Amino acid sequence: MSIADCKLIDLPKITDHRGNLTFVEGGNHIPFSIERVYYLYDVPGGAERGGHAHRQLSQLIIAMSGSFDIVLDDGRDKKRIHLNRSYNGLYVCPMIWREMDNFSSGSVCMVLASNRYDESDYYRDYQDYLKALKA
Repeated sequence: MSIADCKLIDLPKITDHRGNLTFVEGGNHIPFSIERVYYLYDVPGGAERGGHAHRQLSQLIIAMSGSFDIVLDDGRDKKRIHLNRSYNGLYVCPMIWREMDNFSSGSVCMVLASNRYDESDYYRDYQDYLKALKA
């Protein structure tokens, strides 16, 4: 996998005078079934999140409110992506290191995940991650 396999996905946006509605269907809008949903909020100014990669997990990361940056790293290339629209999601495939920073005040980050939580799916040490890429 490479960061080229990660991409911004435009989600459906239904506009109405009463407000907008966006929805996500696993296997339709995103290339996996949704097994878990979690969200980050009240991230202190200057704090960083992420700092890991997943062996098998795929994710769609959405800025539900506010904005933040995600730095994707495949061991060869790095790419910074700014998320600030609730109708765009960043698809992150397995074996991509990710770091999140630059959270605006009041931002909310929602993550749709392909699997339930499993600590053994994580690479939390960058050097271990790089070794696994070469294996």
